[in-house]
Amino acid sequence: MREITADTVTDAVIDQMSTTPDARMREIMESAVRHLHAFAREVDLKPAEWIKGIEFMTQVGQKCTPDRQEFILLSDTLGLSALVNAMHDRTAIEDGTRTSLLGPFYRENAPSLPTGAQIANAIDGQEVAMWGRVVNVDGTPLANATVSVWQTSGTGLYDVQVDPTGTDYRGVFRTDEKGVYCLRSVAPIGYSIPMDGPVGKMVVSQGRHGMRPAHIHFLIGAPGYRELVTALYLKGDAHLADDVVFGSSADLVAEVKPADNECPIANLPNIRFDFSLAREGAADRRTGRVGADPAAIARAGGH
Repeated sequence: MREITADTVTDAVIDQMSTTPDARMREIMESAVRHLHAFAREVDLKPAEWIKGIEFMTQVGQKCTPDRQEFILLSDTLGLSALVNAMHDRTAIEDGTRTSLLGPFYRENAPSLPTGAQIANAIDGQEVAMWGRVVNVDGTPLANATVSVWQTSGTGLYDVQVDPTGTDYRGVFRTDEKGVYCLRSVAPIGYSIPMDGPVGKMVVSQGRHGMRPAHIHFLIGAPGYRELVTALYLKGDAHLADDVVFGSSADLVAEVKPADNECPIANLPNIRFDFSLAREGAADRRTGRVGADPAAIARAGGH
């Protein structure tokens, strides 16, 4: 019988898990155990501190519902989502538009809307047009690409934060034969992540501000191309450089410009941004993306 001590327990756990049939699961779990045990040794983790950690993770789980995913928020605020995204980006076979975070407020069943439609049920801020082209890396327009959009209202809240049963400030559009997408919305404002849960309390305890710069989420797809999960960040926002979830980047900054003759929707200030999609590679078919609809995660947890 092996004597279990602080020096031997790591190898004992890994030996016992060595019968795991799934090779990738075995690899991930072995590394996770080694790193978790190394972390405990490095900080000389005390029993009471680990119980506090267990309490925190329990509270994060209890806060999760089909309308709210506190674990995605935790992953985002720890920079883990940004890291996994960045590593996934390295697998792209071409350099398209930079990615950003899907976030915890994505919903799968947004309504399909006609070109030029307004995604807000009521205008509660500066109305703007959003438009541009979806192309491949060579600049060839991609017709009939899907362009999913979601954002906060002009007051800085997502629809599910106001009414979990409602749908607002989100929609799915299609590009035309020239690859052009076009919609109406309201210029978003910067906002605080939800601070009423354990992740918010963690952020406060760390002396962090909890703010995200004003942004609009996009999920863009076309057959044969790598799905693009990204966001546009509005120029001039005070938190572009210190986004609490590490999602903003300089090449995704856009600005609201005065109405002009170039925009397909006349007489409205507009945000123009062209998106470039990389061709799909083998990694895209097997690795997925960071983030999901909270309802889908809840359904998966039931099986």
